[in-house]
Amino acid sequence: MAEFVDQVVLYIKAGDGGNGCASIHREKFKPLGGPDGGNGGRGGDVILEVDPSTSTLLDYHHRPHRKAANGKQGAGSNRDGATGDDVVLKIPNGTVVKDAKTGEVLIDLIGAGTRYVVAQGGHGGLGNAALASTKRKAPGFALLGEEGQEVEALLELKTVADVALVGFPNAGKSSLIAALSAARPKIADYPFTTLVPNLGVVTAGETVFTVADVPGLIPGASEGRGLGHEFLRHVERCSTIVHVLDCATIEPGRDPLTDFGVIEAELAAYGELDDRPRLAVLNKSDVPDARELAEMVRPMLEEKGLKVFTISAATHDGLRELSFAMAEMVSAARAAKPVEEPTRLVIRPKQFGDAGFTIKRINEKTFQVSGEKPERWIRQTDFSNDEAVGYLSDRLARLGIEKALSEAGAKNGAEVVIGPMEGGYLFDWQPELDAEAHQGPRGSDNRVG
Repeated sequence: MAEFVDQVVLYIKAGDGGNGCASIHREKFKPLGGPDGGNGGRGGDVILEVDPSTSTLLDYHHRPHRKAANGKQGAGSNRDGATGDDVVLKIPNGTVVKDAKTGEVLIDLIGAGTRYVVAQGGHGGLGNAALASTKRKAPGFALLGEEGQEVEALLELKTVADVALVGFPNAGKSSLIAALSAARPKIADYPFTTLVPNLGVVTAGETVFTVADVPGLIPGASEGRGLGHEFLRHVERCSTIVHVLDCATIEPGRDPLTDFGVIEAELAAYGELDDRPRLAVLNKSDVPDARELAEMVRPMLEEKGLKVFTISAATHDGLRELSFAMAEMVSAARAAKPVEEPTRLVIRPKQFGDAGFTIKRINEKTFQVSGEKPERWIRQTDFSNDEAVGYLSDRLARLGIEKALSEAGAKNGAEVVIGPMEGGYLFDWQPELDAEAHQGPRGSDNRVG
């Protein structure tokens, strides 16, 4: 059973808005007390929230479908429906949210308590009390609630750590993190023992920092070979990279210099890691032949501008010097980096003067209307009620759609689609009908028939 999951697709459905209520107040000696239908309640949102105590996406791997509560329908006596409860999903710090279908990055969530509404609940429909006006004093209809958003979101966890330990499988990364911190990763003498990143907290003097043990990389990891492609992204947020080089390997064609070159090539191929400071650790010095090899290659690594430490994770030899060197580099990186703040959500208002819709001519007799307002109004309309359809016609006319259709060349009887060509609402356009006021008894409109 997996205990760590760093990538998952969530199928999210926000709550639907409740329908408005069409009701007339009735009281003894007051047979026509006026409209008193309440509004429908708003559907619940689905919210992602950064929780420092959460370290994996495992729960969403097992239960990827999440749904918020629907809003309640309005009622008579001006009683509004209840708002649907929000669903708050706790996620680890450093989670990137993407559109699962397009791959577009929606937001990068960093900072405890940062929230992001990944799916918005539908608005509740207005009751007939809210729709009353001087021209329509007793509406015989109410608006329908809107459907909540449906989203397929890809969550990717990029571990937030200060130091990344990278190296070939069995180089001793898990042993090193266990020796430096209280972490207890699985350690064994066969490759790919570590299947998930391990985190450990290290204290060196007054500096406290986090070390990530990234699973073993192999040639071609940046292209998807082995486990590297899945976990290279965990190196992205680390300020310091530590190469753990195995000086006691008996595999043919391998030595510390060759291993260093291979891992550096994979990091370069992955990209965006060239600016991270590096340390080189020559591990397993408790083995006699390994110590001799370490002394031989140490000058060659130092010529590359690296600080080199000869250690033994098994005997803890050299770990104190290494931990203070890592702390020094982490402190320098923190000093140069601005203070991390929770992700700031940017709201971009629409451009002033935007009509809110567009007209597209499909052919000689067919026109398509697209826009947030007209498409939302279509979803709110109860087409079984003629008065509601007449009210929709009034709204579309006030928005300027009839004028725009005339300017686009639409003639009487033209087919007009509001929304997508497949699944949108199709109607025959009749511009000679005035759309200024309700005509006919409650619940009807003699313009519609």
